Amino acid sequence: MAEHDAELPAVETVEERTYRREDWYADEIAARCFVRCEFHEIDFTEGVTRGTTFTDCVFGNVRFNASRHTDSAFTGCVFTRCNLFDAEFTGCKLMGSRFRECDLRPLRVLGGDWSFVDLHGADLHGVTFQGVRLREVDLTAANCAGAVFADADLSGAELRDVDFTRAELRGSDLSALDPVRAKVAGAIVSPEQAAVLVTTLGIHVRG
Repeated sequence: MAEHDAELPAVETVEERTYRREDWYADEIAARCFVRCEFHEIDFTEGVTRGTTFTDCVFGNVRFNASRHTDSAFTGCVFTRCNLFDAEFTGCKLMGSRFRECDLRPLRVLGGDWSFVDLHGADLHGVTFQGVRLREVDLTAANCAGAVFADADLSGAELRDVDFTRAELRGSDLSALDPVRAKVAGAIVSPEQAAVLVTTLGIHVRG
């Protein structure tokens, strides 16, 4: 066991450092930990993170286009005017992070924990969240038309004025969704979910 542990790569920790106007095109960042760091105007197009942790970091005008993130964490981070076109997150944690004026289409999120993430007013048209924990996420006034929220835990989510027009919602927890305060025309749900929504409307279905 001691020999096996010795072979594991050491995790490099970087604290309170600011990066500006750097070219990280197609770079791979693995087994690193960034704490309270700032990233401004970084080109991380087609970049990759694996097992990397960002805690309380700031990202401003960062290009994450076509980047891939696996088993990484961005907790308590702030993303402002970042471009995540065609970015993919697999098994990542983004708990408590905030997105402001970001281009998030067509983002793909597969598994992981995005609880308490602030996506208020975000344009999520056509994005995919598959098997993601989204507890108490803020989707107030977000445009989720045509998006996929499949097998997602949306319990306690802020869904006021959200647009789920033609969205795929099957398998997700919709207990926090008030269909009167949201746009749900053409949304796809299971019979069990339909029963939950009917109950929310105060309608009693009896045989």
